Amino acid sequence: MTHTITNSNQTITITQEDILHQVKLSCKIPEIIEQIVTRKVIASAAAEAGIEATGAELQQAADQMRLMNQLRDAKATWTWLETNALSLDDFEEIVHNTVISGKLSVHLLQDKVEPYFYEHQLDYAGAIIYEIILDDEDEAIELFYEIQEGEITFFEAAQQYIQDIELCRKGGYRGKVNRAEMPPEVSAAVFAANSPQLLKPIISSKGIHLIKLEEIVIPELDNKLWNQIMIDLFSDWLEQEVEKSMFLIEIP
Repeated sequence: MTHTITNSNQTITITQEDILHQVKLSCKIPEIIEQIVTRKVIASAAAEAGIEATGAELQQAADQMRLMNQLRDAKATWTWLETNALSLDDFEEIVHNTVISGKLSVHLLQDKVEPYFYEHQLDYAGAIIYEIILDDEDEAIELFYEIQEGEITFFEAAQQYIQDIELCRKGGYRGKVNRAEMPPEVSAAVFAANSPQLLKPIISSKGIHLIKLEEIVIPELDNKLWNQIMIDLFSDWLEQEVEKSMFLIEIP
């Protein structure tokens, strides 16, 4: 494979050897190797399970891939393929791998999603909160009592202490924040509280958190969360399989 790039000053020819050399210089070899091993692990497991892609599944995946990359017509598709040095066969292989990977994950793990969800349900809980983060603990404590006693509203305090313009305009409103997104000290305090409630200042590595808790959101296993858990479980399975794999690298 050879690519030639021409501008007004010079013509530069890029070969496969140049690309491999640049991958080496960019210290990307381990990352690329992991991707190759992952692809081979999926292909082997799918073949062993007798998993195949139907024409309808391939067509649907191809359409989704075009949509995701904003390939609205044939010209855009061919331009994208050329830019990425892909042939039509390569594109079809990507689509096939995508379908096989998805079907393998369902084959292996669909019965494990619901038990995993109920075992880790608290990890997917969220909270509707307003938040101000300060640097000084004494100042945070003083502000807490001022808000609690009605000397100032949380919104007014947010206007004074929040630097982020958008968050300031919203009065510190963070919306729904998942438990996993919170520092451990914050999540422990938030999910031990009754809502609605103004929590006493909480110290974490990010600063002193002053939080107004509006509501604890109990998670439900809807399609979005089901798919996310499936992705997480499949990623864990792949990581384990890749770690167990023996492979020989032949790079000049």
